Amino acid sequence: DVQLVESGGGSVQAGGSLRLSCVASGYTLPMNMGWFRRLPGQEREGLARISLGGGRPYHANAAKDRFTISQDNARHTLDLQMSSLTPEDTAAYYCVVLNPCSLSLASVTQWGQGTQVTVS
Repeated sequence: DVQLVESGGGSVQAGGSLRLSCVASGYTLPMNMGWFRRLPGQEREGLARISLGGGRPYHANAAKDRFTISQDNARHTLDLQMSSLTPEDTAAYYCVVLNPCSLSLASVTQWGQGTQVTVS
């Protein structure tokens, strides 16, 4: 089974940056992966996705210009670099496997346990 383990969350002041990482294990084929988040009291939303088989990454409007998704195939990691954080970015952030490569909730086939980001 595929396992996803996120790290890098924490508390940061407004305007600061954080880098989230996700280590994926238990898979044999390239996967489509992404990052979602759950804002307090809201449904989960997709932020960014990338195809580990190649292709350009995609960032949703909530992530565009401030967040960057990247992958390291050698280390089997997926990162999300976040900058210019605001209190509105306070949320639980999740690494996911996608099939197909879309940011709809229906495309998520595997969730990580999540990592909390708090911006004050």
